[in-house]
Amino acid sequence: MPRSPRQSGLELLRIVSMLMVLTVHIDGASLGLPQPSGDCGSLTSRHLWRLAVESFAIIGVNCFTMISGYFGIRLRLRSMLLFLGECLFYSVGIYLLFVATGLRHFSWDGFADSLMVLSHSDLWYVPAYFGLCLLAPFINAGCEAMSRRRLVVVTGVFVLFNVWCGWWWNGQFNPTGYTVIQLVLVYMLGRVVSRFISVGIHIGLKGAFVAGGCYVIATAGIFVTSLYMPSVKAFAYNSPLVIVATVAFFVLFLGVRFKSRIVNYLALSAFAVYLVHKNPLIWGNYMQPWVIRTWESTTLLQFSLYAIAFMGIIYLSVAIVDVLRRGLFDCMVDMADKIRLKIQGD
Repeated sequence: MPRSPRQSGLELLRIVSMLMVLTVHIDGASLGLPQPSGDCGSLTSRHLWRLAVESFAIIGVNCFTMISGYFGIRLRLRSMLLFLGECLFYSVGIYLLFVATGLRHFSWDGFADSLMVLSHSDLWYVPAYFGLCLLAPFINAGCEAMSRRRLVVVTGVFVLFNVWCGWWWNGQFNPTGYTVIQLVLVYMLGRVVSRFISVGIHIGLKGAFVAGGCYVIATAGIFVTSLYMPSVKAFAYNSPLVIVATVAFFVLFLGVRFKSRIVNYLALSAFAVYLVHKNPLIWGNYMQPWVIRTWESTTLLQFSLYAIAFMGIIYLSVAIVDVLRRGLFDCMVDMADKIRLKIQGD
């Protein structure tokens, strides 16, 4: 009898989180954000719309990481090799595709850069997440050894430390959240939530209202702070309002109870969407120029519709390619297992 698919609430969140990352890259990363610094009268409706969009979508990276924290990363050689293999597949593959189509001349330096995904990548999340994976056994052991109360206290102090010393006072260890320390922080929040709330739990209408309300209020707060603070601080991943919005949004999806093989399958390609669209060759040559041209030549409504369609096309296109990549990796793993068993048998 076939096994029923697992609860899909957090798998849906994985997809939504990556679409939020895409949204932020289309908005602030491509166009730059308005810097009103309190001069709200200088803002047009287009400026206000972009700040509002950035406010609701900025939690994408945190939510994506929090899923790992909730389930817990189990450090294994195979999983680490598969992670690096996925990064290499898209980094090297995109580089060679550009060379093969004549869009870029081959150079050994360029090829070497595409291989060094942990040290020569513009994708900050790749080495940061790899570092989190290496630290995960220690974090897991510490969290499991503590009582729920002690875990909440330790995590709360760690959050306050990051907010006060990192975000507020620009501590170099985590000034805006683009660091492995930020991933550790969000991972620990995921571990805390996992001790209190089970996936697919029925949080009820009241619980959904509280979680949704907290997210809306925190998002509104992010928007207001963006009118008076530099955007790099208002939209920092370790901003207290961004952290609150992250946890509230995450809890909201924990209560989403349904099973969907399609959602679970599409969620497998979420990280690949990041690796592809933010690859420097695609980002710098195609995606960012397209966003700028479209923004300058369309109305706000047209741009929003084009952006939504663009994100859907990117996600589905990458998902199709990723099916082939996973099939190739599965064949390689099966072959490696057969070789290992043969060696052990001999």
